[in-house]
Amino acid sequence: MLEFWKEPWFVGAVVVAIGLPVLLVVLTEILGVLVRRGNPAAQPVRLLRNLVLPVGALLALLSFADHVTVEFTWVRVVATVFGFLLILLVLSAFNVVLFGNAKAGTWRDRLPSIFIDLARLLLIVVGLAMLFSWVWGADVGGLFAAIGVTSVVIGFALQSAVGSVVSGLLLLFEQPFRLGDWLDAGSVRGRVVEVNWRAVHIETDEGVQIVPNASLAGSSFTNLSRTPGPYYATATVAFAQDDAPHAVMAVLRQVAGDLPFADPAAAPAISYAGGGSYSVGIPVLGPAASDDALAVFASWLWYAARRAGLTLNGSKTDPANTPEAVRASLVRVASTLRIPVDEIEDLVPRCSIERFAAGEVVQREGEIAKAIRLVIEGRIGLSVIVSGGAVPLASLERGEYVGQTALTRERTLSRASAETPLTVLRLPVDVIDALVQQHPSLAKEIGQTIDRRRAAAKAALAENAVAAGVYKIAQ
Repeated sequence: MLEFWKEPWFVGAVVVAIGLPVLLVVLTEILGVLVRRGNPAAQPVRLLRNLVLPVGALLALLSFADHVTVEFTWVRVVATVFGFLLILLVLSAFNVVLFGNAKAGTWRDRLPSIFIDLARLLLIVVGLAMLFSWVWGADVGGLFAAIGVTSVVIGFALQSAVGSVVSGLLLLFEQPFRLGDWLDAGSVRGRVVEVNWRAVHIETDEGVQIVPNASLAGSSFTNLSRTPGPYYATATVAFAQDDAPHAVMAVLRQVAGDLPFADPAAAPAISYAGGGSYSVGIPVLGPAASDDALAVFASWLWYAARRAGLTLNGSKTDPANTPEAVRASLVRVASTLRIPVDEIEDLVPRCSIERFAAGEVVQREGEIAKAIRLVIEGRIGLSVIVSGGAVPLASLERGEYVGQTALTRERTLSRASAETPLTVLRLPVDVIDALVQQHPSLAKEIGQTIDRRRAAAKAALAENAVAAGVYKIAQ
């Protein structure tokens, strides 16, 4: 009777028969823990459990059997499969170790996946060549020589295209910009919308411009989205040399600071270049807001310069502010302000018509008003400014007014902004003083308006659960 336990293959077969199930159970538990934790090591463990161990066990059994029989070709086939799986396992393990937990900003995080794929492909080819040489005794030296010669020939033939691809890969690795960043490359300025191996697609005002990677990598460019401080949209404006620089710079600073695109954490940069020329730097939230900010700034400055009596680009007159227009507006509001008809003509040179662009601030919170402004055309929005933003109070239509605290010399409680293009009649404080002295009922009416708006401000703050102390209302 054959005593099989004495055969050379018996011990190995027993080890495989017992060890394989045990290892599979252990790896299954480990895999479950890794999957629940979202650990990237789950992938190589899964490969080891599902493929490497079973094929390795099959190879071991065939090898034991081959020890007592003639050379069996299937052993080589299984050995080849097992070697290939080992190569994949090693590559997967290295990928997890090097890139599985890469921290943001490190070279491992910035390395493009194409580099990893190319390196993986190269290692697989080399590994397979060594595997075939070891298992099948194949001569791979000639294969490597042929591949090398072919690579040189293809490299010379596609030198331009390959250079662009390499430049693209280097840009992807270095990452001097990302999707959404704004670039200024001299001949093109815009937002990056696509980056591939060959070119960068930049969205400009004229459309999407495609810049080859080789061209971009071989020249200097500026990433406008990665400035060390706030991004400034710059403009140059011209005033008359007779206009006092301090008055001009005050208007420029006020208009630039009120823009909805302005960065509240930074102040506008204003400088006088001489000869009536001024440079304005508007801090905006990013290059994307630059063009819109400059467009609104130019519009608002036109109105602000004329309200201040400054000569912008050779002109200082406002066609709406004429004696005839002031007279017609005074006639319209005469009953509201108790103005005697025979005194309207005397008030014409002392009052004026002002215009505001939509969004401009008509009256700032915390200021002592120097005039009352009555709405002639358009609409004014009142709001209380708190740390979290603006709390709306009311909208003022034609015939209503702001700046009533000019009568009491109190600081204003709310901000008044033009909700639409706005035309107002401005009555200085001395005119209001004279009117209330003649008509005490007007003073009473203005006082009641002040009380109503103060109460509305308090109610709005309470309604929006603003903490006491965020905004202190004048008592």
